Amino acid sequence: MSSQKVLFLEHAKGPLVVADAPIPRPGPGQISVKVIGAALNPIDWKIQAFDLIVKKYPAILGSDIAGDVEEIGEGVQGFSKGDKVFCQGFFVNELGGFQQYALNPAELVGKIPSNIDYAQASTIPSAFITAAIGILSDNGLALNPSFDHNVRFSGKPAFVFGGSTSVGQYAIQIFRLLGFSTIITYSSARHIDFLKSLGATLVIDRAEVSVDSLAEVVKKFANAPIESAFNAIGDDGSRAACFDSLAEGGKLADVNIQAKDKDGKKAITIFGSAHAPQNKEFGSLLWKHLPRLVQEGKIIPNRVEKLPNGLAGIDDGLKKVKTSQISGVKLVAFPQETV
Repeated sequence: MSSQKVLFLEHAKGPLVVADAPIPRPGPGQISVKVIGAALNPIDWKIQAFDLIVKKYPAILGSDIAGDVEEIGEGVQGFSKGDKVFCQGFFVNELGGFQQYALNPAELVGKIPSNIDYAQASTIPSAFITAAIGILSDNGLALNPSFDHNVRFSGKPAFVFGGSTSVGQYAIQIFRLLGFSTIITYSSARHIDFLKSLGATLVIDRAEVSVDSLAEVVKKFANAPIESAFNAIGDDGSRAACFDSLAEGGKLADVNIQAKDKDGKKAITIFGSAHAPQNKEFGSLLWKHLPRLVQEGKIIPNRVEKLPNGLAGIDDGLKKVKTSQISGVKLVAFPQETV
């Protein structure tokens, strides 16, 4: 078989269309992955709606991939055909997840642990990497760029705005992994038990506390001045609440790349891709640790909602993401089911 099914964004701000395209062959240092699960992300509909990032059309989107090693490029070691793997896609057609076969640099690929399936694995890469770059790396809060298991922040509080989002769930878990004693988040009440199971010590119900009053409540329940916060939403209201929760000199990791410092408190913007040159060294190290952390139960995948109809189901799924019809779960498509 020399061709595959792909989901093309035909042109800027255009439709998503299932089409045939050649199967990409891996170059040196690359792995070809037969894509079993491909998770959806907000960036996918934003690229379609606003003509962001992508420079060449038709374009293949999709930043979260789980599947089987199909072919191995020259110089790649440690992988065999048929290995179950997961990785982060990128905004180049050969690396996009919304197709039946995708390429990825071997150094940014991990083997799927035995305690999770393809769908669960596909929820991890982009959201976890975004949270990890924002909290751990030198390009973020720099709390543990070397993944040193001896680094602990016992007695320290942290705040995560948007804990039920995919990225927010991993931010909570990373703060727990770092040993923060108090991890406060803001979310819908229906997610309280789940977020506490991930490590949140206090979940503030957004139906009971307004964004404008949030900082006062956060500081009331923190056991010490808050020096580290993570904004998984990235709008003006969430950022203001995060800044107001922080102590003087505190730092905020924000998913909005336009975030700015405020009143002596630093905003650190996150480009959540291990493929970006500034993140690649950290990303390579991250992939050496991530499968183990998942296998040990220290990192729990997002909950999954499966989409029907293979690649053809992604368009409807992105419309649900765009209109906020999804909460606390990750939508996952299965490209091999495409008719």
